[in-house]
Amino acid sequence: KKMAATQTEHPMRQVRIAKLCLNISVGESGDRLTNAYKVLQQLTDQKPVESKSRLTIRGFGIRRNEKISVHCTVRGKKAMEILEKGLKVREYELKAGNFSETGNFGFGIEEHIDLGLKYDPHVGIFGMDFFVVLERPGNRVARRKRCSSRLGTRQRVTREDSVKWFQAQFD
Repeated sequence: KKMAATQTEHPMRQVRIAKLCLNISVGESGDRLTNAYKVLQQLTDQKPVESKSRLTIRGFGIRRNEKISVHCTVRGKKAMEILEKGLKVREYELKAGNFSETGNFGFGIEEHIDLGLKYDPHVGIFGMDFFVVLERPGNRVARRKRCSSRLGTRQRVTREDSVKWFQAQFD
């Protein structure tokens, strides 16, 4: 019984944010995509990446390889700050369906101006998706090039772990 109490305080068992992925899907190239690019750049102080569509969907008016969205990956303290802003918009409430089996969670917001960015009539309003990837220390073992090995089952983040982490951080 003593073992179970000390396991949660062990530094290698602590759950942390690996990265925060922000995505604005515009559905068309052109001015709106450029404006979405500026919004993400303003929010993250990083250079966003443009994503292309994989296939043509005539109903949506999208062609294959047409740039239709911008996304950006944020890590470290800045990821926590931006996540905090996004959750404030959602009033720190997420549904159980927002959490995945692998211990990650995501949500969306309707308007980027709720994050504290100023409204610009030339830019317009964009909604965006937040996706948070959680991990424990030692996750590099699975991702490194040399001597890579599999991550142990106890070291993986589960849905329960991520829900518990979320409640501890934001309640």
